[in-house]
Amino acid sequence: MPPILTTVCLLTLSNIFMTFAWYGHLKNMAHKPWIVAALVSWGIALFEYLLQVPANRIGHQVLSVGQLKITQEVITLAVFVPFSVFYLKEKLSWDYLWAGLCLMGAVFFIFRGRLMG
Repeated sequence: MPPILTTVCLLTLSNIFMTFAWYGHLKNMAHKPWIVAALVSWGIALFEYLLQVPANRIGHQVLSVGQLKITQEVITLAVFVPFSVFYLKEKLSWDYLWAGLCLMGAVFFIFRGRLMG
């Protein structure tokens, strides 16, 4: 599998774990003390790091750190929006579209050397 594809797959999986670590407790543990939620989140985040660290090492073979970061941000939004809407039952708003368009601008600028030869 090409390094970029491997990186995107690992970052997507790591972001799913991280989204649950950061926001899942809002639905599942709202009645628990914050320290319990924090400890559970740290446990979930461990799995995120076990995927994210190799993803960045593999990705850095073919991408700059800036390109890795923007890729991560695009994946973050792509994971967060469905999580927010379907799991947390938040209302979908146009702001997600505008944020996505801003990220597409960031993708263009950080990858324009690759895109334009």
